[in-house]
Parts: sequence; C-alpha cells; structure tokens
Amino acid sequence: MQKNLLIKIVFFLFFVIPANSEIIKGTAVVVDGDTLKINNKKIRLHGIDAPEMKQLCQRTFLSIFIFSFNKNYKCGEISKKKLQGYTKNYNISCKVEGIDRYNRILGTCYKNKININSRMVRLGYAVAYRKYSKKYLSAEREAKREELGLWKGTFDMPWDWRKNVKK
Repeated sequence: MQKNLLIKIVFFLFFVIPANSEIIKGTAVVVDGDTLKINNKKIRLHGIDAPEMKQLCQRTFLSIFIFSFNKNYKCGEISKKKLQGYTKNYNISCKVEGIDRYNRILGTCYKNKININSRMVRLGYAVAYRKYSKKYLSAEREAKREELGLWKGTFDMPWDWRKNVKK
C-alpha cells in the first residue's frame, strides 16, 4: 500500500505539476534584445528572436521622387536599447517555460502584467521565433502591417543572419 502511494506521489510531482511553474523576479540587466539577467540567471525570452548585436539592417533615410536612399543601422543595438528602456528601474518577473539546448532558461517575462516578449515583437524590435512558438505571430503581423521597428526597412531574420555569418 505504501509503495502505491509513493508511486502516485512521484507521478503527480513529475507529470501533473508543471516543471515550468518557477518564477524569477528582480531588476533586469539586459544582455541583448531577447535576453535578460535577473539575480545572475540568464533568461532567454521564449518565442521571440531579436537581431544580433552585430547585425545590420537597412532603412530609408531619404526619398526623392522615385528614388530612395537606404542606410545601414545597428538593429541589434537598437533592439537592446528598447528592451533596456522598457525594463529599466522596474521589478520584472519571468515565468520559466523550460531550458533550451544551450542550457539557457526560457521565460515569458512581465513588467507589471504586460508581456515583455509580446511587446518587443508588437513594437517591431523582435520577431516571432516561429520554429519554437506560434504565440507571437499575430503581434508580428501587426508590427509588419504598421511598419514598426525593423519593419520600417529591410532585414534578415535573426536566425538567417546567424546562419549566414557562420559560413
């Protein structure tokens, strides 16, 4: 009888209680446009991908009649600055969603009750990381339709940029 109870408890702990129920709270230090550090724990924002720090994007800086002149800009740095501005001096809480293949914590982070992951995509400073989640596709469509952030110009998707840099 004791053995059956123990088996039921173990089953409950491993399969019924979600492993991702941990919450990490504190002041965030921004690493880049999709990564925070809270209490020395590095948290990759789940379901989104932001341009890399060395990544360049293009936007129009001058249009004359039918001619447009584009310039490169450091979109990875802009993404990081937007996340810094949004999280600075706030208590951020992140719900742990799992661990990725690089052993980083994946989290959905909030400023008060506002989903930071969603906000970064909705304002066009990150994109939906559709390989791992479909959650932010509608936010990405809205940003693209309204030509916000990255969508004001042209850019490589961060995963394509990383792949091409390694070649």
